Amino acid sequence: MKNGLDDVVATETMLSDVDGLGGILIIRGHSLDELAGIVTYEELLALLLADAFEDKLDAGTLRREISLARQDVFRALPDAGAPLLRLPVTDAVRALTAQFEDGDDLATALRLIAAPAVFTPAVIRLKQGKAAVAPDPALGHAADILHMLHDRSISAGEAAALDTYLVTVSDHGMNASTFAARVVASTHAGLVSSVLAAFGALKGPLHGGAPGPVLDMLDAIGTPENAESWLEKALDNGERLMGFGHRIYRVRDPRADALMQALRRLAGSGDHGAGRFKLAESVEAAALRILARRKPDRPLKTNVEFYTALLLETLGFPRESFTSVFAMGRVGGWIAHAREQTQHGRLIRPQSRYTGPRPIKAA
Repeated sequence: MKNGLDDVVATETMLSDVDGLGGILIIRGHSLDELAGIVTYEELLALLLADAFEDKLDAGTLRREISLARQDVFRALPDAGAPLLRLPVTDAVRALTAQFEDGDDLATALRLIAAPAVFTPAVIRLKQGKAAVAPDPALGHAADILHMLHDRSISAGEAAALDTYLVTVSDHGMNASTFAARVVASTHAGLVSSVLAAFGALKGPLHGGAPGPVLDMLDAIGTPENAESWLEKALDNGERLMGFGHRIYRVRDPRADALMQALRRLAGSGDHGAGRFKLAESVEAAALRILARRKPDRPLKTNVEFYTALLLETLGFPRESFTSVFAMGRVGGWIAHAREQTQHGRLIRPQSRYTGPRPIKAA
């Protein structure tokens, strides 16, 4: 037995592979650098869901069907005064998603893909005292998410940056939320139940709930000149440097590179965030130098959280919504894994080792 199931192979999958030693992420036969910044989220979904349903949908058809699903989901928004809208963003989005009927068909999958994309910007705006913005059927998925968040025209650079993020986080092997989705799918409970289970796992700070503190760290450092001394002091105090180190990767997380490039393009276009990006680069460089010197036996490289936090902030998402935005991308992977489990797997029922007291037998 291994605590945390390290190195335990739980299933076989055609969907993704994580090479932690080589720093390579493969999604359906393509390395991440062949996908991120190149394909749209709809094109990525066409790849991930290629064998998930009897309906064979190309990216163009998926774009139209997901657009219709966004409009359908928007109609399921409650009145602005509904009590659940007082919940934290992630909890409210999860609760709103729970209203949908369970099923294993494509229509259910499309609704689940649309749900976090529609509910997240709507909940953010309603919490700010603003009206929710209806989806625009003329826009692609990423552009429409930003349109619903900001109620303005979205630049091509902004849409491309969010597309890169959604593609980058769409699937990542047998992570905690994906495993949760597969466990529930193995009972044949349905896609809504599987996605809700995954959403619950994603909320935990050891999985999807961690990017926000990266921004707290950047705020505290303030300027590139302060990076070295602040980081040294944090380590002296026994604090963890947020955005560095990963359970699987022993080298730099390839997703960090993809998001850094997306952020660099966005900053270079003049759309947003050039000064903040310069600060992040300085902090990253200083942190890697310090960690290599102080912890030479531990591979603490930049992980996906570091540039995720900065990219989502630059695109205008509040910190408390980051986990829900993560779900916008990962929901495609959850659905693909749930369908693969239902089609080819069996009920997941591992054994446990009892370590409690034994009954005393009567003499």
